[in-house]
This record gives sequence, structure tokens and C-alpha cells, in this order.
Amino acid sequence: MAFTALDVKKLREMTNVGMMDCKAALAATDGDMDKAVDWLREKGLAKAAKKADRIAAEGVAYATVVNGVGVVIEVNSETDFAAKTDAFMDLVKNLAEVVATANPADVEALKAAKYPDSELTVTEIMQEKVMSIGENMQIRRFARFENNTSVAYVHAGGTHGVLVNLAVEGCDATEIGKNVAMQIAAMGAKYWDKAQVPQAEIDKELAVQVALMDNDPKMANKPAEVKEKIAAGKMNAFYKEICLLQQEFVRSDLFKGDVAGYIADAAKKLGGKVTFVDAIHYIKGEGIEKKEENFADEVAAQIAGANK
Repeated sequence: MAFTALDVKKLREMTNVGMMDCKAALAATDGDMDKAVDWLREKGLAKAAKKADRIAAEGVAYATVVNGVGVVIEVNSETDFAAKTDAFMDLVKNLAEVVATANPADVEALKAAKYPDSELTVTEIMQEKVMSIGENMQIRRFARFENNTSVAYVHAGGTHGVLVNLAVEGCDATEIGKNVAMQIAAMGAKYWDKAQVPQAEIDKELAVQVALMDNDPKMANKPAEVKEKIAAGKMNAFYKEICLLQQEFVRSDLFKGDVAGYIADAAKKLGGKVTFVDAIHYIKGEGIEKKEENFADEVAAQIAGANK
């Protein structure tokens, strides 16, 4: 498989490894990006791949609780300027209310639902908003929690929308839920608990740890069973990196330990019991690629067009 300079650049962004090492990794793995990341890790050159999706779309990721129903929704606009207007935010909040009350099955069902305090549908209202705001707008996705206790958190004006769902007994868990939601926004866990990590991913990480020892002169001659035992002992650090409940709680001023420990400790202090059930984390524009323009080329193209 061939690879390009852009592939090398992308691998460098994912791993923070030098350009020449990234090029060598892609050459050694026939241009396979995932295998190249593993190759670099096995050589001890990269700790882990960072998420490489470029967040390019504008709009907001918004979370709220309406009459006990938790809702998180992402609505996109063409520019950040439009997303910050009162008209756009009013639209997003009303859409969240429709999700909470009408329980639409998908985005198309949401568009067909009645808009609050109107005889018009969501689609008809959005068409009016497009005319008044002057930009195209799209509902990208939404989710809701109807059961248990939901706590919503919106970070940085809508770059992240987080909804945390908790089973609560005998206390007000709002502050706990908010702190857990802030942890999710800050640390971006891949899984909520280590029990959710697929066995294939565990096996892959164990293989990477063994390969690191194979490439370490001080460890290379140790028996395979010893390396495997050492690798297994390092899995807690792996879980701590990718699993919410095993992550170190970022608010060390409140609790020193992992997130699961914080939840249990905070609930006990409130005289109740709180169990993490689920969460949803939307990042504005996550995974949407927006065409990147080279400014100099763009200006040159405009000048050339004007001279024709």
C-alpha cells in the first residue's frame, strides 16, 4: 500500500513522533496507519495514538435535562459567528425540548415533530431560521436518557456536550454528576469501565507491551512467560488511560484516587449511594472533515480568475 506526505503528517500528529520515524513506520507497514502506530509503540517511540479527527464543523454540542429527561444534541452551522447568536441557541434549546418530550426515533422524526409553541414542524421552523440567520443549519445527532438521574454539562459554550446518567439513592447527586461530566470533557475516555474493553484490544495491548520488552536490551533475554506476566501487570495503567472509572480524578482538590472512588466517596459524604450507569459525550464537529484551503493558493486562484 502506497503512502503520501499527508499520511506521514497525519501519523506525526497522532503520535508526536518525528517525521523520519513516521515515514519509516509507514514504509514498514505498507502504509497501514493503525499498524504504523503499533510499530512505533513497539519500538518505544510513541506512547499512544491521539485522536486525529479534525474538528471542523461549527455549531454547538448542547446538553440539558427537561422534566427529568436528559438530552444531548449537536446542531451544526456554517460559521462560529452564527452559532453564538441568540437565535441559534434558542433553536438548539427548543430542539432539545422536542427530543425530551416527543422522544423522536431519529433525526428525520425530530424534523417532522411539532416545534414548541408553534403549529409548524421543526423542518419548517429551521427553514425560517436559515432565511433569518443566513446560514445553512443541520441537526446532526441527539440522544436521551429517560430513566435514573441525568446531569448535563456544556463546556466552553458548546464545544462539548456531556450527559451523565446515575443511579441515585438518598442524596442529591447533581454536583457528583457535574464533576464526572467535566472529567469526561477533559479526559475523553474511550470506555466508561474496564469491563467494556474488548478482549481483542486487551490482547493487542499485551502484545505491544511484550514487543516493547523484546526491543529493550535489558529485557529482551527474559523468558516469554516473565514478559507476559510483566505485561499483564501493566494493564492497570492502560485502563487508567482509556477507561473513565479507572482514570485519575482530575479534581484532586476534592478527592485523590480514581473516578469510581470519587463517586463512592462523595456519595457517602452526602449520606447516600450513587452508581455510574452511562454517559454520552458529543464533541462539536467530531469526525466531520471540512475542506482545508491553502490561503496563498486561494488568493492566487482568485487573482487568476479576475484576470481572465
